[in-house]
Amino acid sequence: MTDHTTTTGGVAGRVRTVEHLDRGPLGRDELAAAVARDIPRGSFVNLGIGQPTTVADHLPADAGVVLHTENGMLGMGPAARGDDVDPDLINAGKVPVTELPGASYFHHADSFAMMRGGHLDVCVLGAFQVSERGDLANWHTGAPGAIPAVGGAMDLAGGAKSVFVMMTLFAKDGTPKLVPECTYPLTGLACVRRLYTDQAVFHIGPDGVTVLETYGTTVRHLAARMDVTLHTLGGPRPYGGS
Repeated sequence: MTDHTTTTGGVAGRVRTVEHLDRGPLGRDELAAAVARDIPRGSFVNLGIGQPTTVADHLPADAGVVLHTENGMLGMGPAARGDDVDPDLINAGKVPVTELPGASYFHHADSFAMMRGGHLDVCVLGAFQVSERGDLANWHTGAPGAIPAVGGAMDLAGGAKSVFVMMTLFAKDGTPKLVPECTYPLTGLACVRRLYTDQAVFHIGPDGVTVLETYGTTVRHLAARMDVTLHTLGGPRPYGGS
């Protein structure tokens, strides 16, 4: 690990921006583990459909984190495998899961009341785009023929106390997905507070986008590929921006 910046103070539990230059970008499991490490102990958490569900496999058993699924369950455990698979026990993405001691089940309407009522501490969602203000676009690309998939994302984006997002930082064509303004239909406004990507982890707040860690790249290099101003913890000045 190569640490190029130092500071006092800190953001999101970090006291300096760290550039990990002795490795490449995070893999899918590594990204899920990074999110799991930052979920506070004892939190009530919803994991969105797709990649966010893998976070469940990296939560320590003693963390006291209670997982909620929008199809009506509290106390979800890791993904089910082998003989543990029960076709009647699935998460919102229809993936077989396990239940932990004390798990409970309830009506779909009650589940959404929990989501909308501010009873979840954290939700983890995927995204097509996130803006520098924390706007979230994750349900539709707007492309002709694309199938919209709202699900409960709007309820979670507006109801959870903290919204974490997992995604690749760049699309397949190389365009950045962390942008000044979302060009896809919005899921929520100024709701994302932490963004976890394969190449960097970002904190998004009133002061803009702060880079917490990078993987296989530098803040300066990322800034050159994006139109977003990037702040560092202890850095001499912001990088990039249009």
